[in-house]
Amino acid sequence: MSGGIPQRLPFDDDLPLLGIAAWSGTGKTTLLEQLLPRLGERGLRVAVIKHAHHTFDVDQPGKDSHRLRQAGASPMLVASRERVALMMETPGREEADLAELIDMVRPQHPDLVLVEGFKAWPLPKLELYRPEVGKTLRVAEDSWVRAVASDESLVLPEGVEALDLNDLEALTDWIAAWPARWPRCQLPRERKQEEATP
Repeated sequence: MSGGIPQRLPFDDDLPLLGIAAWSGTGKTTLLEQLLPRLGERGLRVAVIKHAHHTFDVDQPGKDSHRLRQAGASPMLVASRERVALMMETPGREEADLAELIDMVRPQHPDLVLVEGFKAWPLPKLELYRPEVGKTLRVAEDSWVRAVASDESLVLPEGVEALDLNDLEALTDWIAAWPARWPRCQLPRERKQEEATP
């Protein structure tokens, strides 16, 4: 487990990835809560990898799995007929390893992996932007941003789509179409444009 942010992620044409990038307070999780059922209705099986900025624990002290993990089991896998949970200690890391997390969901054969957070990682992204949060747009500094969904009109760089953050149907359409666009969208904007130039 490396813990650093690589310059490039190993992409696979069969596993479409889309980052959902936004500043805290923009409503990423709330929006995903609304979009996931709509994407499911369209027949898409969507995996989500979510970044947490602090120590968190999905296990409960006193439970067998917690006791075994505290005793040194790494990883600790708990399974029932309804769900599976994999818990692993990652001490000494500066950052979670997104490439490793993607490999963990790959065997489940999702149609799309949405990556919430991990905004510094090199992967195509949909940026969510609300001016009232008081932060800057990331699209100008992040050439991986493919579209910006906002509740206001914005001036965006060439090649970046503008989406209405409050139009759930249009956002669902855009994300549902992402797997078909994925093989053509695996480079940042500048590199894609440079390679398209004869």
